[in-house]
Amino acid sequence: MSVGGDIGVWSVLLAIVGSALRVSTPYLFVSLGETLTEKSGRINLGLEGTLMMGAMSGYAVALGTGSPWLGVLGAGVTGAAFGLLHAGLCSLPRVNDIAVGIALFIFGTGFAVYLGKPLVHPVAPRLPDIDLGFWSSLPSLRAALQVNALLIIGILLAPAMLWILHNTRWGLKLRTVGDSADAARALGYSINGVRATATAIGGFFAGVGGAFLSLYYPGAWTENLSSGQGLMAVTLVIFARWNPINCVFAALLFGGASALGPALQAVGITSNYYLYGAAPYVLTLVLLIRTSSTKHRLFGAPSELSINK
Repeated sequence: MSVGGDIGVWSVLLAIVGSALRVSTPYLFVSLGETLTEKSGRINLGLEGTLMMGAMSGYAVALGTGSPWLGVLGAGVTGAAFGLLHAGLCSLPRVNDIAVGIALFIFGTGFAVYLGKPLVHPVAPRLPDIDLGFWSSLPSLRAALQVNALLIIGILLAPAMLWILHNTRWGLKLRTVGDSADAARALGYSINGVRATATAIGGFFAGVGGAFLSLYYPGAWTENLSSGQGLMAVTLVIFARWNPINCVFAALLFGGASALGPALQAVGITSNYYLYGAAPYVLTLVLLIRTSSTKHRLFGAPSELSINK
């Protein structure tokens, strides 16, 4: 079906922009958390499981308390617990952080599905909208500019995180541990302690991203809720060059790719829907190929990261 008639190009673009703003929020929180984790010299591939556990626990807490914001907090705490579990396992001798991440990815996803079976049908309270298009009388524009407070919080977190990394003692300690474990030991820093803290905070952010999925968009608990967003966020961090500000733009790019199919379907374009739905996975593959090329070194990558050795 072609774009035209009463659908209009502008309607399609507004639908894509609106969907991108909503879909990008989990990418943003997970990528900011993973940036912090990787800055300490550790990679967490278990974020997909953390995202699912956050979505499930956030939905359960919101359903039980009647407060979606308590659900967000509960999801963050669950994500932090998974981060600490990852950190604890990685601190053991001869344990590989990538293998641990894959194991927690499988465990977290399966455990969330198992615990979340009673939550499939009950309806939990959703997070409220923020109407950024209040000034317009066009329904399509107002719908496109309806966002959630978590998106605003995530955008504000990015410059705050950048400032903390470069202007605080803890930020210096984190970057030192990530760039040179030997130098960190010489300075008396606890490498496992710093990495555990960074991984726990990263898990907290990932859990919040999961709560957004179940409590706002799409706004329900289902077994295939995350659709690989946790794994894609790791690629997003590499693409953003471990810079929190770049994570905002990269999240919007991934959000736009993920929103392409649903946005076109919302305005009546249903042909090749599944092809459009593959856009974020194709983008992930392209970025992985590009960043692994010998012509593109991993500029900005912490030296202690296993992918950088």
